[in-house]
Amino acid sequence: MADFKKLIPGALYVGKPLPWPVYDEQGGFLLSQGHVIQSEYQLELLYKRGMFQKTLQSARAHNSEERQEGRRVSPFAEYAPLLEDLEAGLHSVLVKDPRASQKILILAKRIADMCASDPDACIALVHIYSVEPTAYEQVLFYAILCCIIGQRLNFIEKRTILLAAAALSANIALLPHQDKLNNSKLALTEAQRAIINKHPLLSVAALQTAGVEQPRYLRIIEQHHEVFNGTGYPNGLNGDEILPEAKALALAERYTAMVTRRAYRDRYCCDQARLEILQAYAEDPDQSVYNALFDGMGDFPPGSLVTIQTGETAVITRQRKGAPPFMQAVVSAKGNAYMGGLKRDSLEAEFTIVGVVVPKVLPTLNLDELWSYNQA
Repeated sequence: MADFKKLIPGALYVGKPLPWPVYDEQGGFLLSQGHVIQSEYQLELLYKRGMFQKTLQSARAHNSEERQEGRRVSPFAEYAPLLEDLEAGLHSVLVKDPRASQKILILAKRIADMCASDPDACIALVHIYSVEPTAYEQVLFYAILCCIIGQRLNFIEKRTILLAAAALSANIALLPHQDKLNNSKLALTEAQRAIINKHPLLSVAALQTAGVEQPRYLRIIEQHHEVFNGTGYPNGLNGDEILPEAKALALAERYTAMVTRRAYRDRYCCDQARLEILQAYAEDPDQSVYNALFDGMGDFPPGSLVTIQTGETAVITRQRKGAPPFMQAVVSAKGNAYMGGLKRDSLEAEFTIVGVVVPKVLPTLNLDELWSYNQA
């Protein structure tokens, strides 16, 4: 069991998809990544049975072997290692590690490569794990969405990587407060509002102190809360004064916030979030950034859940150019979960999509199976 570590209470949550596969004390496969524990009683039974996860070192080695053999590496398998490396990278900025900039840029390239290889699975990852994400998970979502935007706008690779790096580090000054803010039902205090209004400049200062020197990287962060009509902060810029990358990061943050559950409200449906954002920015003369994200995700983004004509609930898996997306039914019309996904062609009348749904508790999703990657 050298490649496994025992899970301690508090590592898993009811209603939130598992971030990695789970094994029993003999190393036998127990639960797939994406499994959703439905009750505290189920969770207690699983801990008693003995739950283990592969060490992240083992997971990285496995992913590396997959690449060397020319096989696709699942973005879902990269999820936990990316989060650990993100936390380490941002910590290196805070402790002024001279390698901090390099660490962030290497991580940004990994995310950009992952999004270029399988944008549908990466978009799905955002929608599936945005139930109640941690501050680090949200940051990873920003970077993924920024890569989708950059690639849709045909940015050269270096420009997309720089945008992803900015997305990873733009809120470093907020990180100590982020989870508390997300979980609070109270109005912001004056001190909290002051930190929020200053965080672009505070984050830039932290990065400069850690040795980050790229001017465009820092300008993206400084400008990512500016608004086309001059109502943003910290400098009240407008129009062409704002970098497209800064607009992309602002959009990624806003969309993520809307499809994420907060203590004071439930998650927005993806179509509702899209509508409200487009209405809010309808007067922006340059719509290219918004079009890049929403055209890239489609009307029904991968990872979103929909009801179909049969009464079943399906998960969107792949976009299809000029036609409704591919999907797989995961819950029957009677509310019973299927053992795996059942392919449903939305071009057929009986499987027409009725609408997007956001259930209180997600159904279990075998992510690698649904997106046609090798199972654990």
